[in-house]
Amino acid sequence: MASEVTTAAPLLKTDIKQKQGGSQALIDCASGTVGGILQVLVGQPFDTVKVRLQTQSTTNPVYKNMMDCVRQTRAKEGLKGFYKGTTTPLVGIGACVSIQFVVLEAMKRFYSPHGESLTNSQFYLAGAASGIANSVVSGPVEHIRTRLQVQTSSTGTGLYFKGPVDAIKQIYSRYGIAGIYKGQGITMAREFQGYGAYFLAYEWLVKKSMEHSGRQRSELPAWEVCLYGASAGYAMWMTVYPLDAIKSKLQTDAFDPAHRKYSGVLDCARKTLAVEGMAGFFRGIGPCLLRAAPSNAATFMGFEVAMRVLSSNS
Repeated sequence: MASEVTTAAPLLKTDIKQKQGGSQALIDCASGTVGGILQVLVGQPFDTVKVRLQTQSTTNPVYKNMMDCVRQTRAKEGLKGFYKGTTTPLVGIGACVSIQFVVLEAMKRFYSPHGESLTNSQFYLAGAASGIANSVVSGPVEHIRTRLQVQTSSTGTGLYFKGPVDAIKQIYSRYGIAGIYKGQGITMAREFQGYGAYFLAYEWLVKKSMEHSGRQRSELPAWEVCLYGASAGYAMWMTVYPLDAIKSKLQTDAFDPAHRKYSGVLDCARKTLAVEGMAGFFRGIGPCLLRAAPSNAATFMGFEVAMRVLSSNS
């Protein structure tokens, strides 16, 4: 086992200059921001379709399927309809991805202070920790985005929220911080498992590629980084999609307990299963899986390129 660790040690990011303390954290943060912005710009239209399918009425559905949702959104709201609520995630998801990568890289250095290769469980726990840290921001960001995404009027007339700032103001004034963090428990569960699987898949693929090719991390071609990023996206969503479906239902449910459909996570799961069957936990998975490849490929490509540039220039 000792010889295996020695062989694998150079395969971590030893070819990218690591700074001390706060300097490296700033580089990780800036690189994560680049990845996060690319993730939102590429993935937002897919996410809008996913959320609308997840949250529409089962007794009187607006959309027949994914393509019908795309057609109706395009016809009634134009291309901007696919980017509803983008301001919040563009700022928030950029921060989320920054947090993810800062915590991930810090955890990797914690587990491997001398550059030893991490075990699969360490990769998973590092990713899970990044997900929990990220949920502090991703919970309210996704709540606001989801509320805006399900408002389908193209004119803005009669919308409950005029935009993300108005949504935040109204929710906070009426329901306080608990209203902003509606659905936070299920969000944390999703982020723990999702990002554990996400970063485990990506780092494992990168490590295996370097072992087999003898290349340094910075020498991996762009197509490999994109391929591994896409694979990481599938690893995440294939393991957490039912949790995400429940999260969307809870975050778009009424604030007033007297008008809520669901009293909590378990009640939502029970009612979804009773009314929709297992298929209810996978509504909207089509656009989600279509989004997973390009958005996560863009995320990791942005992060890796920014990391190389910033590390070499600082």
